[in-house]
Amino acid sequence: MLTGRQYKDSLKDGRKVYFEGRLIEDFESEPVLAVPLQAIADGYDKYYSADPDAVNPLTIAPRSPEELRDRIPVITEMDLLLNVTYQSLMTLLVAAGRLADSAPEFVPRIQAYVEQARRDDIRATECITDAKGDRSLAPAKQSDPDAYVRVVDRQADGVVIRGAKLHITAAAFGHDLMVMPTKSMKPGEEDYAIACAVPVNSPGVHITNTTYHPLGRDPRDHPVSSRDSVPDSMVLFDDVFVPNERVFLDGPTAQAAVFAHSLGLWERLGGVSFMVNQADELVGLASLIAEANGTAKVSHVREKIDEMMIHATLLRAGLEAALSRSHVTPDGYYYPDDMFTNVTKYHGAANFNAMVRHLHDIAGGAVVTAPSMSDFENPDLKPLLEKYMSTGPDITGEYRTKIFHAIRDTTADSYGGWHQVTNLQSGGGLFAQRLVTRKNYDIERARALALKAAGLSGA
Repeated sequence: MLTGRQYKDSLKDGRKVYFEGRLIEDFESEPVLAVPLQAIADGYDKYYSADPDAVNPLTIAPRSPEELRDRIPVITEMDLLLNVTYQSLMTLLVAAGRLADSAPEFVPRIQAYVEQARRDDIRATECITDAKGDRSLAPAKQSDPDAYVRVVDRQADGVVIRGAKLHITAAAFGHDLMVMPTKSMKPGEEDYAIACAVPVNSPGVHITNTTYHPLGRDPRDHPVSSRDSVPDSMVLFDDVFVPNERVFLDGPTAQAAVFAHSLGLWERLGGVSFMVNQADELVGLASLIAEANGTAKVSHVREKIDEMMIHATLLRAGLEAALSRSHVTPDGYYYPDDMFTNVTKYHGAANFNAMVRHLHDIAGGAVVTAPSMSDFENPDLKPLLEKYMSTGPDITGEYRTKIFHAIRDTTADSYGGWHQVTNLQSGGGLFAQRLVTRKNYDIERARALALKAAGLSGA
């Protein structure tokens, strides 16, 4: 296993990582990269063991419904890259089970890679969404054939891939890029049915980065995003060679969607786990600011908080249903139920903005106009700010202002905007969850009940 320091040093491997057009050679000297770098390094140190046979316990696949459930609190507490790595490895194991009959030649490669990744204590990121070009056209019909990642050359010892993957969280901080087809493929699109693990420092790999990190701003005004920021990336594959042992699918179009479906399941489980905590956090912020504003007993405020509580509880119930109805792969690994995971993710994403609207309505305009915390350090301003931001002897101006900043940072600033989009799009948009629901819902039972109600069933 690696220590945090060893992890940091492992990234000095010649990788091509860019921020605002600049090639970044030292992550620790770049503030927007140094913060997530340290968080990931801290995660390494947290689980480090000097035992040469030890592996990170959070990369071991659950062997029972209880183990699957026990991982949920840990998922929300571990650093994001470790969570993404866990999802990546679980995705491969579930996919291996689904390939066992149709493409068994790839299963030993997947199993060997997962074991090696655990032993080497590496971090992997998921690369699934392609550039896509004209969305109305299939991959093979695009004016630019590279709109979807594809194989451009097959050699005796491996393949060469070209294309781009978008919206890749923490791509610059991992060791491997887990490349998977973004969708099902059809006959004639064999070159696009490619799944593989690409080292980040492979020749031809370039990674750009965007971030919601509060650049050059007082971290006290951004209490969450200043310490929890993680860049998102576009990963460019410019004729990158991938050896055969790292290729997990190449050519079988009928199996291309296996990886997307498996990844979507684990990503949505992670998303739902986060949404449960996030929903409770929004309730807490609404309660605190209502109390600070003196409106906690106002009927419409109480009703909004009640609705937020119901939303949070339904998410928790959906997560519990996904876990209690878990399934097992042929190798004995447990994974959450597709139907309940997707329905819960849909409900959380579809209703997130309404819950934020309730919070903003309860809080008021000071969410975006409250003074900076540095203003409280000005001896001329502080007594006046305390006087006018306070709402009583038990609610100081500084206390109330800090709550406003937490609300703004998480829901009404760069980080809040990032949440608005990623809650919707992470793990696939709402349509993806509707498709899974349509596939798994017991429509025949519903139709039978309707026929019975109409007196048409003969029962």
